[in-house]
Amino acid sequence: MITIITPVYNGELYIEACLRSVIQQNCLEVEHLIIDGGSSDLTIELVKRYAENYPHIRSVSEKDQGQSDAMNKGIRLAKGEIIGFLNVDDYYEPNVLNQAIDIFKTLPVPSFVVGNCNVWDDHGNLKKYNRPRNLSFTDLLLGANINPHPVNPSAYFYHACLHDTIGDYKVDEHFALDVDFILRAVQVATVKHIDRTWGNYREIAGTKTVTDWQTGQGAARSAALLKRYRDQLPFFTRTQNAVLYSVLNTGYNSTQLIKRGVGKIARSLSPQS
Repeated sequence: MITIITPVYNGELYIEACLRSVIQQNCLEVEHLIIDGGSSDLTIELVKRYAENYPHIRSVSEKDQGQSDAMNKGIRLAKGEIIGFLNVDDYYEPNVLNQAIDIFKTLPVPSFVVGNCNVWDDHGNLKKYNRPRNLSFTDLLLGANINPHPVNPSAYFYHACLHDTIGDYKVDEHFALDVDFILRAVQVATVKHIDRTWGNYREIAGTKTVTDWQTGQGAARSAALLKRYRDQLPFFTRTQNAVLYSVLNTGYNSTQLIKRGVGKIARSLSPQS
């Protein structure tokens, strides 16, 4: 079984489309968990109305500590051995869930499977196409401009037991929670990229993620997160990756690359380091 988890708070504008997106998958081995944060609008009423006709829909409505907390609640309630997240304003391409279930039958446990994703603006225009083909830990540490990260969970799925090894989503991480999870996941899971369009992500003006990147804080958070994980690498791998990151993301030329790399090594080997 595959469990789709939707964390939501006051999502009445999108919740019906989200529920229909899963219903229209025509998947017989799915449950859809709606983890509501105590909405004051019609969200939970609409969910209960659908649940009367579609028994694969279950819901919980209570105050939480934000999106990561809601996601962790969903994981604990999930009955499926495969987990997927569908944010309330996103949607799947046709027959994605059945494809994912079939693919997981061929993979070891735990595995992390990533498809491609359309990114849409508020007016239904395609902004970009996310095709994250290079998913090794060190590839991702070079930054999303070099090796695109999976941009939205509507395009990836993984074994629920992966959390037994890497832990939950970090409750105190409200912006880069997906990237933080992915960087932990790819270090322990079998990772497979499926070169098909699976997800659709709406970048809606005013949402926390879009606002965070528009203000420049998103880029700074991303760089800090990558550095934190880069610092966990063995010395020479860390140095190599840091130099490549600088070159590829800030435009150092080859001479600067060599000087920067040598300088890093020299500083790290000096008695004062």
